[in-house]
Amino acid sequence: MAVKTCRIEMRADPESEERIAQAAAARQQSVSTFVLAAAVREADMVLARADVTLMPVEQFDALMDSLEIPDQAPRLLETASRPRRFKRA
Repeated sequence: MAVKTCRIEMRADPESEERIAQAAAARQQSVSTFVLAAAVREADMVLARADVTLMPVEQFDALMDSLEIPDQAPRLLETASRPRRFKRA
């Protein structure tokens, strides 16, 4: 378990504070432990969504199909056909 050296502070209205305290007690946790665990879970979900692009199945299939169609790239073909400037030893 990592050593806790950082401090996070927040303000809450009395009703929210009471609900959080009751929920922490129901889990037999301190309010600090309960709030930190909830915040870390939410942060993990937010960060996971940042790495994922969601789209309908039809759109994904169309994207995958489009990758199978060769792209005409005349400038790239021209450049690749030129003699190399440098030779590997």
